[in-house]
Amino acid sequence: MSHPHRLRQAIDADGTTPLIGVFDMFSASVAARHYDGMFVSGFGFAASHYGLPDIGFIAWPDIIAFVQRLRLSFPRQHLLVDIDDGYVDPETACHVVQSLEAIGASGVILEDQKRPRRCGHVDGKQVLPLEEYLEKLDMVLAARRELVVVARTDATEEDEILRRAKALAATDADVVLVDGVRSVERIRTVRRVIGDKPLLFNQIAGGTSPRLSLSELSDLGVDVAIYSTPCLFAAQTAIDQALSKLKEADGRLPRTGPDTVGVAECLALLEKNISRHHEHVPA
Repeated sequence: MSHPHRLRQAIDADGTTPLIGVFDMFSASVAARHYDGMFVSGFGFAASHYGLPDIGFIAWPDIIAFVQRLRLSFPRQHLLVDIDDGYVDPETACHVVQSLEAIGASGVILEDQKRPRRCGHVDGKQVLPLEEYLEKLDMVLAARRELVVVARTDATEEDEILRRAKALAATDADVVLVDGVRSVERIRTVRRVIGDKPLLFNQIAGGTSPRLSLSELSDLGVDVAIYSTPCLFAAQTAIDQALSKLKEADGRLPRTGPDTVGVAECLALLEKNISRHHEHVPA
């Protein structure tokens, strides 16, 4: 069974399928202990790979190289990849989609923002004319073979959100995402507008969307939930706290114990990623 087919099965199953945002191979190693699916977050990758905000700095060869490493280490995980606006040009978007499918990605998210782009949960977003985005989306859909394609709109005005959601649902895209949705009632409205098309909801700490459980999302008819930054924000918090404590202790490392990580625990986590330890998984 192919990776895209397995993701489709998860989307079609009862309840809401969670995909956890990872920003590097180490965060993916920890996430894989807890969840069956990963989201390659543009926010997280821009922060980790470049040390820059998610406003359009990502180069597509870097994303492809990262996903290739992920797939080798995590052959059974769902891998949904944020490709932003397809890196501006439709031809580039198609090339990236075909490259990602060839190395084992499960799906991609393609947004309708125009440059300069922004994180979906901040102000100042601008969107392409709908017809221009639909042309790009149609080219991507024609370029993929099985890859799951999520059509995303970053529109912010109520009427435009619903107009675009309806238009995206009428395409051959597999899933619709309205990013930065601000209320439960708006989720219900989008759910009605897109009919039977699967719906994705994006949660990010401190973002514009309400904090909802998987059970609540399932009751709202949401099929997939991506958690863009829990690993990234947890890492920032933990690293900052650890280094503050190290400074307070005059550079003396803390004792290791059952609730801490030392050399052995870290190596045990990483050794699981060596490809010869994996059972064969059909592409």
